[in-house]
Amino acid sequence: MKYTKNKVEDVKIAYIGGGSRGWAWNFMSDLATTEQLSGTVDLYDIDYEAAVHNEIIGNKYNEVEGAVSRWEYHARKTIGEALTGANFVIISILPGTFDEMESDVHLPEKYGIYQSVGDTTGPGGIVRALRTIPMMEVIARAIEQYCPNAWVINYTNPMALCVRALYDTFPGIKAFGCCHEVFGVQRLLTQAVEEVYGIKADTRRAVKTDVLGVNHFTWITGAHYQEYDVFDAYAKFAENHMDGSLIEGNREIFPSAHLVKFDLFRRYGVIAAAGDRHLSEFCPGKWYLESPEGVKNWGFSLTPVSWRKDDLKKRLERSRKLREGEEAVAIHQSGEEGVTQICALLGLGDLTTNVNLPNRGQIPNLPLGVIVETNATFTHDNIKPVQAGNIPEGVYALVARIADEQNNVARAAQERDLDRAFLAFANNPLVTSLNLADAKALFDQMIENTKAYLGEYFK
Repeated sequence: MKYTKNKVEDVKIAYIGGGSRGWAWNFMSDLATTEQLSGTVDLYDIDYEAAVHNEIIGNKYNEVEGAVSRWEYHARKTIGEALTGANFVIISILPGTFDEMESDVHLPEKYGIYQSVGDTTGPGGIVRALRTIPMMEVIARAIEQYCPNAWVINYTNPMALCVRALYDTFPGIKAFGCCHEVFGVQRLLTQAVEEVYGIKADTRRAVKTDVLGVNHFTWITGAHYQEYDVFDAYAKFAENHMDGSLIEGNREIFPSAHLVKFDLFRRYGVIAAAGDRHLSEFCPGKWYLESPEGVKNWGFSLTPVSWRKDDLKKRLERSRKLREGEEAVAIHQSGEEGVTQICALLGLGDLTTNVNLPNRGQIPNLPLGVIVETNATFTHDNIKPVQAGNIPEGVYALVARIADEQNNVARAAQERDLDRAFLAFANNPLVTSLNLADAKALFDQMIENTKAYLGEYFK
């Protein structure tokens, strides 16, 4: 890398999952609008053709209106080629296909278990983790071999267990996990400030929040806007909208009236900092996911994997149009923080934001080593987690149970031990409604449906 005043050139980024049709395009756009950086992005994907397609699309960003930096994109056939000499590594992969995810999400419905996402916890999240962790181990070993000093940003779910696998495999790795769920709740807090106090905050960052928990089950224990306590505003805001009047998002697929967040706030007095689709899956199944009709009453939706399959077809077609020039590449701000984090780690401005890191005491009442989500301060070549304090007493039992699940699933995957994995599966809050025989039958069917990605478990 070459440093000049307020700029770093010749940065090398390796993108694992570089054939991505979505996340990668957002990242390309964010890079193109960041004047402080330039360099190369090596794209690696097990689907090499998809990486080649993104090489074509990525290089088009150099000529688009609004681009203020230049990046050379190259598809690489091996992970070693992509990682060699990398300063930063992005991991954004789909573990398996949507056929496996269809089983993860929809097979449990035969047993009366409904999941709104199915990629982090619940029966779907656990089985997804079993096939994902071995993939993360391969990536971690490659990073150790080819670029051990690189900073590694993971976007893949299940977030906590992916980051855990990276550290368990290569303890010296410099990895963290990024998730935008908290961002949405911060924007919701700006709405509360405006509605209750009549003050418009410029951005979500204007509201300062204390964040702690585990990914997709995070909590805000303190929030201020200037001299105002945002908790007071949020309490009134939640009460005003418990009637479902705040319905937002795509009403067909991703609606949210934020009723799960508001209900959890009413129960525990702290602000749940994720989307309702994620939050609901960490709670006992009868609370918010008892039935499809009940889900609608709570103002959110069950996302069918059939929608994801249809959306992939649209994104594949969009990829073709972008490559062939039928659709022009355009700059847009994704709202993600990956590029801002890279700038901070290169010494181009400090940053404090929420990230996923091993617990080294930032949350004292959760086990050491589990992956927790708290604020952290980014400075030159350094990330320092903020000491967030204890999980509040009211929600502790819910969060601690998930931390214990994280430990058990991680160990089961490391040892390729399906019997141990089943114990974690059967103890999950969505599965405990089943007797053990039905839980085992469901687990065995789900494992069979994803067996193509679990070869090492059967040796």
